[in-house]
Amino acid sequence: MSTFHDLGLNNDLLQAITDLGFVKPSEVQEKAIPVLLESERDLVALAQTGTGKTAAFGFPMLQKIDINSRTTQGLILSPTRELCLQITNELKAYGKYCNGLNVVAVYGGASITDQARDIKRGAQIIVATPGRMKDMISRNLVDITKIEYSVLDEADEMLNMGFKEDINDILSHTPADKSTWLFSATMPREVAAIAKDFMHNPHEITVGNKNESSNNVSHEYYLVNARDRYQALKRLADANPDIFSVVFCRTKRDTQKVAEQLIEDGYNAGALHGDLSQNQRDLVMNAFRKNQIQMLVATDVAARGIDVDDVTHVINYQLPDEVETYTHRSGRTGRAGKTGVSMVIVSKSEVRKIKSIERIIKKEFDKKDIPNGMEICEVQLMSLANKIHNTEINHEIDKYLTSINELFEDTSKEELIKKVFSVEFTRFFNYYQKSKDLNVSEGSNRDESEREFKGGKNDSTRYFINVGSKDGFDWMKLKDFLKDQLNLGRDDVFKVETKDSFSFFNTENELREQVLAHFTDFKHEGRFVNVEVSENRGGGGRRDGKKRSGSKGGERRGGNKDGRPRRSGDFKASNGDKSGRPKRRSEGGDSRSNNSNISRPRRSRR
Repeated sequence: MSTFHDLGLNNDLLQAITDLGFVKPSEVQEKAIPVLLESERDLVALAQTGTGKTAAFGFPMLQKIDINSRTTQGLILSPTRELCLQITNELKAYGKYCNGLNVVAVYGGASITDQARDIKRGAQIIVATPGRMKDMISRNLVDITKIEYSVLDEADEMLNMGFKEDINDILSHTPADKSTWLFSATMPREVAAIAKDFMHNPHEITVGNKNESSNNVSHEYYLVNARDRYQALKRLADANPDIFSVVFCRTKRDTQKVAEQLIEDGYNAGALHGDLSQNQRDLVMNAFRKNQIQMLVATDVAARGIDVDDVTHVINYQLPDEVETYTHRSGRTGRAGKTGVSMVIVSKSEVRKIKSIERIIKKEFDKKDIPNGMEICEVQLMSLANKIHNTEINHEIDKYLTSINELFEDTSKEELIKKVFSVEFTRFFNYYQKSKDLNVSEGSNRDESEREFKGGKNDSTRYFINVGSKDGFDWMKLKDFLKDQLNLGRDDVFKVETKDSFSFFNTENELREQVLAHFTDFKHEGRFVNVEVSENRGGGGRRDGKKRSGSKGGERRGGNKDGRPRRSGDFKASNGDKSGRPKRRSEGGDSRSNNSNISRPRRSRR
């Protein structure tokens, strides 16, 4: 492999590279930088997230622009505010010895007037999100008619987010003879179309195979019933005491809900999604970068700006709709030459998606079991033992040793060790000793939600509901509606059958009281929605007509007060955690904020 000096970079950039501690260029940098420095041409580069793409286009742009000119010469478009700021900060670090360099970030959620003022002071490079850049163009606050270089970073994600028209509009205001550099992790047809419309005979670079996952990431999946998904998540976290992870959910609502449950159960967790204010998002990301949050629960869009090299695990709490999105998710770990693990929690009906992902990323998934309670107790115990063994002695404790020795003078070494470690072990043992096995067998590919009734066995309850296709419901929409209303897992509602003006569905018998209570005197869009128990267990037919009386307010899942043991800090019970779970100890800055998504002040992970 060549060095950065071999790539043809000037001394100002090489000095910054030395300061940053870069030793050797990554593969995408080694392939892209010489091509971009040697000639004025378009480039398409396919490389996974975390492979050093920012430097691959950043160094050539910094070397080729005229620092002495106040004209905007480079435009970089990125999908999210976080990524926009990240690129801006990295370019400033690369160009720290380029006197007179001005790089301006343009994004929503901040003052457009301030951004316009910064540009007028002479911005050679603008890094922007498409929406805000289009807004500034329409207000004549920015002039990009003289740019020489345009970069589309994370092009596939920008198109997934619906920015195609914005990109087309923005690029229509740029010179035809500029150089366009497109960087993307995947190459769907829409990205190829952008390349065809706005690029001229581009040089193509591919690091690995198209859409292939990084070799530094291993892939695992865990098969559970959908209703046990959250419990599985907690066990995976407990089985990895030093976890520093991003947990992906499909919706903003699920993201917030899972984060709140984790915080309630004593984990250092936070939520990152589009409904948060910019200030809240900044607080969460700052806490995550400082390791004050160990489990960041995020949507796919919000996670695009996460560039943290030490992420140990990506946990797919729910699989994404698009296979390409999984590639982006797994790219959050295994960065900067480090290894990482991408975990997927699936139900039976989702196993086929695993096979589809395997074909696209050209990697096999290992099917693993959710650890049982005693396995977790052992892991936690040995983790504590290693931390104690490796702890540097603070000799300020010496003046207290006399009193401590007197307290334990009749205690043998073996007994003392047992006492110390029982503080941690007992808490987890009490929580997990009666825990059930969450693993299910693949067997049939049918999910629990697709089960059939055999021999008239009444192991679930069939309901009649007075809404149907005339009310805009098909079976899938009705299932989602019921799941959301009752706060249940997707597989807790099954055998859904819609008619014109009424429908049927099933739940387990144990949920019967909750279902009937919730739909007592329930209104949806101004009309009463009635749910009754149906006599017909297979679908269709008459119902028994017996309404359920009583107050609304069935058991809701949320605010989990599950009695899980708190993690001890300094070998004593913690306070303030409703779940009884041991809080994760930490050693760093304070994460106080008004953001409810960040757990109470805790220090960075051990």
